[in-house]
Amino acid sequence: MAGKVTLLLWAQTLSLAGAQTTQLLVEPPWRPAVLWDRVTLTCQGAGTASATTWYKDGQRWWQQGKDRLIVTLSGTYECDRPGSGLSPAVNISDDR
Repeated sequence: MAGKVTLLLWAQTLSLAGAQTTQLLVEPPWRPAVLWDRVTLTCQGAGTASATTWYKDGQRWWQQGKDRLIVTLSGTYECDRPGSGLSPAVNISDDR
């Protein structure tokens, strides 16, 4: 019985380790991200870059299909890639 439980836990661990999630990379990499640093967001995840959908402040953003976005407006950004889902939100501030 103990061997079956160990095998089941090992299989679940492998399943979780193989799961891909969408990540939103911020350049420059420091926080807080502010507009005057010329912020670029890159969406990484499963699927093709042309299938990327961008969101700003919870609403679908006009720019779709590219995996990279140069930020010109403050707000909260997310991206979605089919197969790996919605990224964690990143806030870009206009504070000086």
